[in-house]
Amino acid sequence: MKAYIFPGQGAQFSGMGTGLYEKHEDARELFENANQILGFRITDIMFNGTEEDLKQTRVTQPAIFLHSVILAKTLGDAFKPEMVAGHSLGEFSALVAAGSITFEDGLRLVTARANAMQHACEIQPSTMAAVLGLDDFTVEDICHQVTRVVVPANYNCPGQLVISGTIEGVQEASEKLKAAGAKRVLPLNVGGAFHSPLMELARVELETAILNTTIKVPVCPVYQNVNAQPTIDPDTIKINLNKQLTGAVRWTQTMQRMLQDGATSFIETGPGNVLQGLVKKVDRNVLTEHAWIA
Repeated sequence: MKAYIFPGQGAQFSGMGTGLYEKHEDARELFENANQILGFRITDIMFNGTEEDLKQTRVTQPAIFLHSVILAKTLGDAFKPEMVAGHSLGEFSALVAAGSITFEDGLRLVTARANAMQHACEIQPSTMAAVLGLDDFTVEDICHQVTRVVVPANYNCPGQLVISGTIEGVQEASEKLKAAGAKRVLPLNVGGAFHSPLMELARVELETAILNTTIKVPVCPVYQNVNAQPTIDPDTIKINLNKQLTGAVRWTQTMQRMLQDGATSFIETGPGNVLQGLVKKVDRNVLTEHAWIA
């Protein structure tokens, strides 16, 4: 079974989407439609912006979404997913690609999400760190020992779990994790504590937008971040999307469940190839590739 997977924040790069825009009329129309919806030419930033330009949350999230979704749409009849999943932001791309949300509504939701997250980050200084070389239980246990806010946020693959919280909470947990045998604890250059309780304000801001968005039955099961379970039920999709900002991204568990359900190949659809590497850490024998068009 073919599983299409969609990347999240951090996959952006200068020049992303240029080939799609230049070579495919359908893609060009979608990019121009996005420029109108956003009220600024995000394509100029995607194609010619600096790394710093692309790091702005209001740009990063819609840029990755656009690259991912337009790539999937440009594949045409070759895009035949039997299951889909997306890492954090990528879940919105997956839902649009699977026909559950329209392109326009998806872009509006992602924009609302980016703005809400940016707002939450400005109110509460916070951060994240990647923990390498420890099992999930140990990381969870140490986070629970810290009195300041710090939680497991991204279960990326076995031996790689990202923690998220206040600056003090992450620093304290990092020292304890190193003492417990972590190979490395790497501070991440992010705007705030994504997928933690500190995103509650963003979750509340985004909730109305999600509830007011029409969500249809997707063409295939969507495996959602908060519980790593497949669903095609629109109400369940809405509930889980609303929980996503403050809940952990259970990517390891998602890949394991997709494999259990019969996935034989994982096709990364969007900028970069980070997700292929994470899949290989779960099962090094499974086939991975990148969606590609000339």
